[in-house]
Amino acid sequence: MREERAGQLPDTKLTSKRLMELHVQAMYTFDPSQRLLQVNEPWPNPPRAPRMFLTRSIDGDIACRFRKDLPDNLVQRLAERVVLEQAPLHLADAPRYRKDYLHLLGAEQEDYGPCYWIPEIPTMPGNVMFLNRENIQPLLPDAFSWLAQEISYVHPCAAVIQDGQVVSICRSVRVGSEAVEAGLETLPAYRGRGYAGFVVAAWASAVRKEGREPLYSTAWDNLTSQQVAKKLGMRWYGVNFTVW
Repeated sequence: MREERAGQLPDTKLTSKRLMELHVQAMYTFDPSQRLLQVNEPWPNPPRAPRMFLTRSIDGDIACRFRKDLPDNLVQRLAERVVLEQAPLHLADAPRYRKDYLHLLGAEQEDYGPCYWIPEIPTMPGNVMFLNRENIQPLLPDAFSWLAQEISYVHPCAAVIQDGQVVSICRSVRVGSEAVEAGLETLPAYRGRGYAGFVVAAWASAVRKEGREPLYSTAWDNLTSQQVAKKLGMRWYGVNFTVW
């Protein structure tokens, strides 16, 4: 994917900074002081938020949120490094002070990767339908049995149906008031057929009709997911970094 900087991304009036703000709001819940509380999953009993969530837009806007239970003196030490961060030049760029963050937090588990905004995509061919509580049960293979428990919370949920069953889905996995994050799953035997693009396009269109922005993020080493973003012409606006 061509990686470029742009104050206002093509096909949208939203700047990369604003999109990153929407991304943060969709991903987590916060206390009044903007400290992290929980992962903003739409189903019951979401897990605790990560200890640190750092966002860097392609235009150099840097923002960071810390979990509520971190001591103030530790947050101060982390924040001193955050202000020295730089904009990512490439999708796989780790933060400049990545090792310091992990050391100060005594952490080993981290995630980082690119964030995309999904533009309006023409209606795509494919056997796509939207799943709900009424129509889902006869269509679920064993590998997607867990979706029956989630379906009431992940609206909209677009699916490709092949061989009488759901083989690819895109659903809402982080739901904010102004933006929603996509969750994409395709059965291994049905990958490489373009189904992921069908369901993401349908899902994004449904989210946009609700008046919210459709967002998509992934890990830096998930090349398959990045390929979906490339095929659909998604706009890269930044990179996030998470320490659990």
